[in-house]
Amino acid sequence: MDNAHCVEVAVTAGAVGVRDTKDRNGGTLVFSPEQWTSFTTRLQQS
Repeated sequence: MDNAHCVEVAVTAGAVGVRDTKDRNGGTLVFSPEQWTSFTTRLQQS
């Protein structure tokens, strides 16, 4: 398994944070739970 493209996802009641596992100081993208659900639903439809 190639682990070259990994992200961490942290889910809380009010937000979902996503960051690159190889650059943890590089910043975090933050989404609302609704945005995250929409994103993951679209991925499953692809």
